[in-house]
Amino acid sequence: MAKGNKPSDSEHNNERVVTQNRRAKRDYEILDTLECGIALLGSEVKSLRNGKVSIEEAFARVKDGEVWLYNCDIPEYPQANRFNHDPKRPRKLLLHRREIKRFAGQASQKGFTLIPLKIYFKRGLAKVLLGLCRGRKEHDKREIIKKEESQREIRRIMQRYQNR
Repeated sequence: MAKGNKPSDSEHNNERVVTQNRRAKRDYEILDTLECGIALLGSEVKSLRNGKVSIEEAFARVKDGEVWLYNCDIPEYPQANRFNHDPKRPRKLLLHRREIKRFAGQASQKGFTLIPLKIYFKRGLAKVLLGLCRGRKEHDKREIIKKEESQREIRRIMQRYQNR
């Protein structure tokens, strides 16, 4: 960190983001979020540290009282040779029982789903930010895009007048 600069939130929390699900904010309305751990193999952790992971199509489900992450693609780590992992295998998310009950109860309602919003390392441990989401309709997406564009235009105009 350069002298005189304020530390950002990620530097303050010792957090390093590996990947973010940008499509989730556009395609889903995020109602609630929860940070949880993820059970990984050694070669998966090495691949994550290299920044190679895709969560665009990933989702989480509650199965037998446990939360599992599906369709998360962590490619094989080349140096792991025969000890490598299956890239698309389901991965267990580590949550307390009360968090599973609360989130599972809400996620089981019609129209709700659990979507991973980002994967990051926090104090050396791999974490997943899981969001309780509801799918958006196409007209909702258009309205949000219009609002964002108008807000951007307002900021641009305000910045012009502040710089004078």
